[in-house]
Amino acid sequence: MRDAAVRVRGGMLGGAGLVALLWAAQVRPSARLDALFATAAHLTGLLAGYGVLVLLFLMARVPAVEHGVGADRLARWHARGGRHVLLLCLGHALFALCGYAVHEGVDVVSAVRDLFGYPAVAAAFAGTALLAAVGVSSARAVRRRVSHETWRGVHLLVYLAASLAFGHQLAGPDLALTGWFWALAHATVAVLLVWYRAVVPVRQALRHALRVAEVRAEGPGVVSVVVYGEHLAELRAEPGQFLRWRFLQRRLWRTALPFSLSAPVQGHALRITVKALGGHSRRIRRLRPGTRVIATGPFGALTAARRTRPKVLLIGGGVGITPMRALFETLPGGPGEITLLYRAGTAEHLVLRSELEAIAAERQAGLHYLLGSSDAAYDPLAPQALLALVPDLTERDVYLCGPPGMAEATQGALLRAGVPAGRIHAECFSF
Repeated sequence: MRDAAVRVRGGMLGGAGLVALLWAAQVRPSARLDALFATAAHLTGLLAGYGVLVLLFLMARVPAVEHGVGADRLARWHARGGRHVLLLCLGHALFALCGYAVHEGVDVVSAVRDLFGYPAVAAAFAGTALLAAVGVSSARAVRRRVSHETWRGVHLLVYLAASLAFGHQLAGPDLALTGWFWALAHATVAVLLVWYRAVVPVRQALRHALRVAEVRAEGPGVVSVVVYGEHLAELRAEPGQFLRWRFLQRRLWRTALPFSLSAPVQGHALRITVKALGGHSRRIRRLRPGTRVIATGPFGALTAARRTRPKVLLIGGGVGITPMRALFETLPGGPGEITLLYRAGTAEHLVLRSELEAIAAERQAGLHYLLGSSDAAYDPLAPQALLALVPDLTERDVYLCGPPGMAEATQGALLRAGVPAGRIHAECFSF
């Protein structure tokens, strides 16, 4: 997985280098101020356009990339890259404005009015404004105050922003070769987006004919949803992975959210376990049996394929226990080789408890509940506490899934306890 991440990151950086080379091949050295502004505007514009393509590619849900790199890492790259792309867009606009004003000998206000007379420039400005709206909606202070459905709706504006900017990019001072390269890159990403985000989900929906079979309570605000379908073996969904689920019921069908499998695929049945964290997940409790389901995936790399050691420690927090429960049942291992630590606030927040205890008894595996408030003085996931519970911790692979704060703190504790970074396998999402 680390090699896959290095290759993908190297490919993205290599593409940026190629864009810079294409820019350098067209530079006409000049000491004039307007030419310097124009040259800087050209470079930042090319890099911004390339950056938008990278952002779209990262979220195209290409299976080889998702499985190799990990969906959570791709999401983090997408978030960081979005900030850089927005800065490049703003820099491009500023350099272009200044260059035009100097070249024409007009003030900035007049330059803005003149540039808006060019349709491609006006379209690019609208695209930049849409990107800025997406960036604002993703800011941490704003993100906490809006629903996932609203945030996702605003995020879809990225497609419109990219379309508006595309015409402006082709109208720039590029060589014929650059225009050909630009059109090919956009066409490739567009095909990937349409195929994996539209065609594949529809094809899977028709092939597997998924329907809700049962919804049952598992704990305070937590339900399990059992979904029946056909040809489920063809999904090749592994324990630890997740699918993006869209329930075709009123007030639910507009949004697809990722939920991990909380049990291995069994015959015609899939199961997810969902905690009511937002409006969408709360409505899942009222799903009716027979509701049609579109499930896209599987995604995620938190699977047995990442294992490198005979012994394994699983750590789950909150509803992050769901992929850990599936792995707890299926990871190969003899007595004492598989141990699960389950972090929760109180005993009543432990979900799937009877199943976990039955699996532990059958497999002679370790199972420990770590209860208590997250702000308590004693931290059961501190390095010394972990070593006390699992003395051979440094000899194990560690699988981790939980809320962002808990996952980040636990990874730090594992590193301080002596677990090599390459043996810590974590996926973490926040919606």
